[in-house]
Amino acid sequence: MTRPDSMSYERYLPWKRWVEIGFWVAMIGANCVGNSITTVMDFRRGGSSIPAWEPVVWEASSGLMWLLVLLPVIAWYTRRFPFQWGNWRRQLAGYVGASVAVCLVHVLGMVALRIVAYRTQGMVYDFGPWPRELFYEYLKDIRSFVYIVVTMEGYRMLLRRWQGEASLLDAPDEGPPVEPLERPERFLVRKLGREFLVAANDIEWMQAAGNYVNLRVRGHDYPLRSTIAGIEGKLDPSRFARIHRSYIVNLDQVASIEPLDTGDARIHLKDATALPCSRRYRTDLRERVGGENATAGA
Repeated sequence: MTRPDSMSYERYLPWKRWVEIGFWVAMIGANCVGNSITTVMDFRRGGSSIPAWEPVVWEASSGLMWLLVLLPVIAWYTRRFPFQWGNWRRQLAGYVGASVAVCLVHVLGMVALRIVAYRTQGMVYDFGPWPRELFYEYLKDIRSFVYIVVTMEGYRMLLRRWQGEASLLDAPDEGPPVEPLERPERFLVRKLGREFLVAANDIEWMQAAGNYVNLRVRGHDYPLRSTIAGIEGKLDPSRFARIHRSYIVNLDQVASIEPLDTGDARIHLKDATALPCSRRYRTDLRERVGGENATAGA
């Protein structure tokens, strides 16, 4: 198997966390500074003598809640429930509910910070009528929520493309194919302008992501343009099993099956990765991996 030069991506990894943190600090910090300046200017144009520190406190309290509380929560939520355009109707309710929860936490947190800041100045902070102000804040927060989700998902897609993008082998222009195309033994991966082959048996698990299926191979994700059902039909059923509407696992990688009170299960792989298993697939999976790999009671 020919491997491409992946030095640029590998060099980026030690800086990845700092780049991500720096991006959001810069974006939210610039937004806070810009909003503070324009708010003070608007008050001055209207003849108000409001102290300049008050708009700064308003914007800083909001920014701190986004940076320290909400961004980590949204990052976790979008990793746990990645938005899939092919399944957006089912996910819409969950994401709308998440946006409401984000708004409530944002407002309660920033109001608490403002109350503390005002008290240090011997003043009382008045948020205003809660129903009206909550609705006003939600109209702003849902735009921020959508922007953050789109940015995070787009960034993750770019990282996956940087690692490499997989495709099924095409039939040759002349002569018979080297291997059966209806059940490929290898996938073609394009990365950094070069191509190499990934053996199907080296794939540890797969996850649906919109119009793509991410192939997990030795800690790297290779997006393949396909539906999860479409790729399932091309895999060796003795090697791979569907465990969830969004996941397929390599049976050789399964270490144990942990039953959950809901009737679902959690699949523990040999590299300590944990994947969800819905009750629809749990019984079949347990029979296929054998009792030695299944947690007692699964």
